[in-house]
Amino acid sequence: NVKTSKLLIAFMSIVSLCSCEMFDIHPYDGKINGETNLNSKNIAEIEELLAHRDTIRFAVISDTQRWYDETADEVASINSSNDIDFVVHCGDLTDFGVTKEFEWQRDILQKLRMPYIVLLGNHDCIGSGKEVYRNIFGRENFSFVAGHTRFLCLDTNALEYDFSNPVPDLNFMRSFAGDSTVMNTIPVMHVCPFADEFNDNVADV
Repeated sequence: NVKTSKLLIAFMSIVSLCSCEMFDIHPYDGKINGETNLNSKNIAEIEELLAHRDTIRFAVISDTQRWYDETADEVASINSSNDIDFVVHCGDLTDFGVTKEFEWQRDILQKLRMPYIVLLGNHDCIGSGKEVYRNIFGRENFSFVAGHTRFLCLDTNALEYDFSNPVPDLNFMRSFAGDSTVMNTIPVMHVCPFADEFNDNVADV
């Protein structure tokens, strides 16, 4: 009836004028609040800080999904050390690739006193997680040089994909073969060769 229609129009008018903040956003919406492109920013800092350094010291953490308090404790522990140059997180920030999970973990890691980099884990690939990871941290295959050592950071989450592209990206790996500008190369990955989640067709390589 007319009265119901007028009430509905009035309600819709109020809703259209209200902030979107009053509604829950889909967990995979991919809308990022806060800092983005963090790996590139932190890599620039690492490479400048450690250029020509003979000795480097770094901490490695991984699989912090769901462990927010423990991750904060780990950040505090690392910050209390005076001899760590940077931190490598080997992936699985999230349990379900949810946007908020990425943001919560990022905000904890942002409290580190030193630069850090984050790899893509298999849990981080769920839903739209890979796109969120790319926005917050950057490309899933990347490298950087600390002192005389190249860190070759690889996406090894083969089971999360359809095998239309090789995982890990062997061409990316080969592009650094014979690099005479560094003394050492350290491959960094979330899933190691011969693990269940790894594509064992290329494990030997």
